[in-house]
Amino acid sequence: DIRLIEVTENICKRLLDYNLHKERSGSNRFAKGMSETFETLHNLVHKGVKVVMDIPYELWNETSAEVADLKKQCDVLVEEYEDVIEDWYRHHQTEDLSQFLCAEHVLKGKDTSCLAETWNGKKGDLASIGEKQSKKKSGKKKKKGRKDESEGADGLPPAGEALEESGVQEAAPLAHSPADEL
Repeated sequence: DIRLIEVTENICKRLLDYNLHKERSGSNRFAKGMSETFETLHNLVHKGVKVVMDIPYELWNETSAEVADLKKQCDVLVEEYEDVIEDWYRHHQTEDLSQFLCAEHVLKGKDTSCLAETWNGKKGDLASIGEKQSKKKSGKKKKKGRKDESEGADGLPPAGEALEESGVQEAAPLAHSPADEL
């Protein structure tokens, strides 16, 4: 019960770690990491180029109005569907939460096509790899010493890792991360 309370109280706060990526569409617009636009602008500033925008430089990394609105909507949804979430937690954890909560309750009788969106991130995207990596000017980054911790049961690296080295990420349905589990 304590775990359920902790997660429901803090899940929406985690949305504040996301940024708006206007170059993307659908729910892919919200992802961790800096958008391509702001990454380019930051790089220009660091190279000494004077960038003039309507937003002061000090506010470039602040939470956008769209992300703040997303957090508010999340808070309302969690409060409004608290009983449904609790029912899932106690009796239906074997079912996918997005299907149980979103398709069967929140969007019941409405368009559910947003639930079928797939993440189409790019190599190096923080949202794609789940952790921040620094870019090197010298080119490709070799990954060694990770074989043991991420090897599959058959001794092969996970499919995503093989695709990552080729620069292509496998299309995958948008799903909640293990950290989002109740």
